[in-house]
Amino acid sequence: MKSLTGVDAAFLHLETPETPMHVGSVSLFDLPPRYWRDFHAEVKRQLGRRLHLAPVLHRKLAPMPLQFANPVWVDDDAVDLDHHVQRVTLAPPGTMTQFDDCIGRLHAELLDRSRPLWRLHVIDGLASGQVGYYFKAHHAALDGQAGIVLARTLFDLSPRPPPVPRAKGAMAGEHPGLVELGAAALRHDAGQIVKLVRHLPDVVRTLAGLLGPAKAAGAPGRLRQNFAFGPPTPLNVPISAERGFAGLSLPLDALKALATAHDAKLNDIVLALCSGALRRYLAHHGGIPKKPLTAAMPISLREAGNTEFTTQATMPLVNLHTHIADPLRRLAAIRDGADAVKAMVQQARGVVPMDFPSIGVPWVLHGLAELYGRTHLAGVMPVLANVVISNIPGPRVPLYAAGAHMSAYWPVSIVEHGLGLNITVISYAGAMGFGFTTARAAVPDAHRLTQALAEAFDELRARTGPSPPRAARRRDQGAAPPSRRTR
Repeated sequence: MKSLTGVDAAFLHLETPETPMHVGSVSLFDLPPRYWRDFHAEVKRQLGRRLHLAPVLHRKLAPMPLQFANPVWVDDDAVDLDHHVQRVTLAPPGTMTQFDDCIGRLHAELLDRSRPLWRLHVIDGLASGQVGYYFKAHHAALDGQAGIVLARTLFDLSPRPPPVPRAKGAMAGEHPGLVELGAAALRHDAGQIVKLVRHLPDVVRTLAGLLGPAKAAGAPGRLRQNFAFGPPTPLNVPISAERGFAGLSLPLDALKALATAHDAKLNDIVLALCSGALRRYLAHHGGIPKKPLTAAMPISLREAGNTEFTTQATMPLVNLHTHIADPLRRLAAIRDGADAVKAMVQQARGVVPMDFPSIGVPWVLHGLAELYGRTHLAGVMPVLANVVISNIPGPRVPLYAAGAHMSAYWPVSIVEHGLGLNITVISYAGAMGFGFTTARAAVPDAHRLTQALAEAFDELRARTGPSPPRAARRRDQGAAPPSRRTR
C-alpha cells in the first residue's frame, strides 16, 4: 500500500468527463518481412510477462471511506489483459487521417478507476501496412519522465530481446480495510505537516531571493516578461470531451544545427517553432493578437537517477513573443526569457512541494473542477496561459515491440478548460516528434497546426542560412509510408 502524493492525487480530483487527466504516446511500427504472427496477441503476451517490472501496470486505487482523503495504491493480483490490451481495426482505406481521428476518440475516453490506470490499443488496418500503438496512463500514476522509464518495459532495444527476469513471486493483491485506510491517511498527513513546517524557512528564503533584487544585470526584466496574462484566443475557451490529435517529426540534427547557429538551446528552438506555428494558425483563425501568447512549460524537478512513478515537475510561464514577426528576433527574445525561467526553477528546486496533507482535499478540488466546467468560467476569466508546451528527452536508439521496429513516436497529453491545445515534444532515434493534442472546441482540425509547424521550420531554416539538406516532405496522407510525418 502506497500513498499518492498531493500533486498526483490532484490529477484525480480535477478530472471530469470533459477533462480526462491521462497522458499517452502514439507509435507506428514496421512489421518485419513475412511477419506471420498476430501482433496484437504478441504484444499482449509480452506485456503479460512484464507486468511486475513497472508499478503503474499492476497497481490500482483503493479509495478512502467517503473520499475524505486521497486514495492509496494497492497491488492488483488479477490484471485483466483482455481489458487493458485491445485491438482496433481501421475501416478502409486506412488513411493516416483516420488513424489520427482514432487516437483522438480513444484519448477522450476516461480510464476505469477500479482497475490499474492504463490501456493499450493496437491499431491495424493502415494502408501503409504499419501497425499503430496507442498507450495511455493516468497522470496520477506517472509524469513524462516516469513515462520514459515505463517505455523500457513496453519496448525493447532489439527485435529479439533477452528473456525478461521472472517475478520473484506471484503479486499478492492488497485489500485494506477501513481502519487501515484511515490510519494510512492520518500517517501520511502527519508526515506532510512535519515536512512543510521543516522546509518553511527554505521556502521563505527562496521566494525572497526570487522576488528580491537580481544579482545578474538584466535578469529582473527577463524574468518579469514571462509573468503576464496572455491574450484571449480561440484556443482558450470552455471545452467538451471531444479530442483531436496530429503528429509531425522533424530531423533532430537540423534542429540542433539551428540551436548552434543562434547560440540557443534545443528547447529554445522548440519554443520558437511552436511560436511561429501559432502565429500562422491564428492568422487564419481570429488573427494574431497584439499581445504575445504565453506558454505553460512543465519542467522536471527530478534528481538524476530518480525513477519513481510519481509526478515531479513544476510549470512556469514562458513568453512566446508571438507579436514579433521576424523569426530571428522572436527566437532571441524567447531564448532570453526561457533562460531566466530555467534559472528560477533551478533556484527553487528542492523547495517546491510535491506532496501535502490530503484530508478534505478530494471534495474541494473535485467540486471546484466541476464548478469551473459547468459555469464556463474559462470563457470569461483572464488567460493565464494560452498553450502548454512540454519537451521530454526520449530514447536515442531504435525501439521494438513484439519484434516490430518503431518508426515514429509522438506524445499525447492533457487539455483543459481554457487550455485547448497541448504541444508535447519527445526526441526519438534522430527525430523530434511534435504531438498536438487538441480539444475540438478550440482546434477543430489539429492537422492545421502540423502544417503551420512545418512552415515555421522552413522559415527559420531559410533565414538562418546554409544548413543541412532538407528532409523529405510529407507525402499524401491517403496511403503514407513511414516518412509521412517526417520532414
